[in-house]
Amino acid sequence: MKKIAVVAFIIMLMIGLAGCSGYGPGGTDLGKGYIDENMTDDEFNEIVENEFVLTSEQKTSNVSLSANTAAYTTIRNFIKNKQKISKNQVRIEEMINYFKYQYGEPEGNDVLNTVASVIKTPWTEDTYLLTVGMQAKNIETTDIRNNLVFLLDVSGSMYAANKLPLMQQAFIMLLQNLDENDRVSIVTYAGSDAVLLDGEMGSEKLKIEAIISDLQASGSTAGAKGIQTAYSIARKNFIEGGNNRVILATDGDFNVGISSQKGLEELIVKEREDGIYLSVFGFGMGNYKDNKLETLASKGNGNYGYIDNLLEARKALIEDINGTLYTVARDAKAQISFNEDVVEAYRLIGYENRQLTDEEFDDDKTDAGEIGAGHQVTVVYEIKLKDDFVEDAKYADFIIRYKDPEVGKDTVLEQVTELRQATLLPQNDDINFITSVVEFGLILRDSKFKGTANLYAVLERLEDIVNLEDDPYKHEFKTLIEIYKSYHE
Repeated sequence: MKKIAVVAFIIMLMIGLAGCSGYGPGGTDLGKGYIDENMTDDEFNEIVENEFVLTSEQKTSNVSLSANTAAYTTIRNFIKNKQKISKNQVRIEEMINYFKYQYGEPEGNDVLNTVASVIKTPWTEDTYLLTVGMQAKNIETTDIRNNLVFLLDVSGSMYAANKLPLMQQAFIMLLQNLDENDRVSIVTYAGSDAVLLDGEMGSEKLKIEAIISDLQASGSTAGAKGIQTAYSIARKNFIEGGNNRVILATDGDFNVGISSQKGLEELIVKEREDGIYLSVFGFGMGNYKDNKLETLASKGNGNYGYIDNLLEARKALIEDINGTLYTVARDAKAQISFNEDVVEAYRLIGYENRQLTDEEFDDDKTDAGEIGAGHQVTVVYEIKLKDDFVEDAKYADFIIRYKDPEVGKDTVLEQVTELRQATLLPQNDDINFITSVVEFGLILRDSKFKGTANLYAVLERLEDIVNLEDDPYKHEFKTLIEIYKSYHE
């Protein structure tokens, strides 16, 4: 009874907090309860949906693996604030990767465990969904020292309650994970940058908290200069064999200095080669630059998340902090090689901006994704099977390649999993939940591949999942769909 009460409280608090963040600047009510996306300055990279590919023409598909989750939390925030969702913010892979599944821990020396499932596509009669889930190993972190630089945006655009005030509370939470073996620095930027703390011990929590609490928002946004200063401080306090990382918190509005995506990429790419990574957390809406933040995290060998309330801050900076701070697979990429005798055609769902060519997959110098300790990554394909395939034939080979997280160790490690009926998971609650997330994503995108996808079917499938209410995040997803559905009735 106590567990149920706690979960119920968390769910109610999540809904309340997310609903209090307010409309973005310049929003206009559209009569159906929406705020027109064209009336805000939010920016997202363009997404062009993947088409079906004939295996007779190209049997391999390659992706740079990522455990980013920002797309889901921005969508959640938009729905609860009655804002119209842009197709370009619906990165279905990040929606799936936000949630936890029972994939099983890796065995022996393996860094990743791989499981797979094939089920009929609920919204299309003649296709199947092939889901491949990967679970990264958890590691003991007590002996790993951290050199962290908090790079905090305190410009005027961060004034809103769901920006700087929320960011302050979030980073004070992060201090719970640090001790005397860690080093913390704080760099802020607005019209200019400032170093407020330089290499302080993580055990000095009251001192660090006081500095964070005193921050105020004003001025323009010299983000590029702030990043340069943050890397300089990180190099100064570099811990050999430790975790050296800049953690950026911003709404992504860089309007002074180097403001093009290309310039920002060039600014941080060289730093990752020296072992200083960059993780990014976005805050607020109305002037949110998702495109820039996604680029920064990708080029900085880090993760990208979006924080819209205190419970999301707790999830990102306490519950999932090991995945954020500690990389276990560097330049991780996956290739699926379909069996032409079984699979006639396939379509990768999501990962539109993270696909690789065969040459890039084979090239050990390709910059791919980073997977943190305990992270889970899921890849979903919609496939068309040949009429005469043998029941227990092999669907595909799934290959993962990655490097040791320690910079300088460029030996490529490889894990190969044969996907055939005998080794596949049966349809279970995890697969049903993932299918529901995919279907909702297709509806949000108004995808041409959505078939008969509809909100009633998604909700019905979620109702059949046993103990859904025990996971507050999954239960909230169901509530989110109900809210979205109410706007369309």
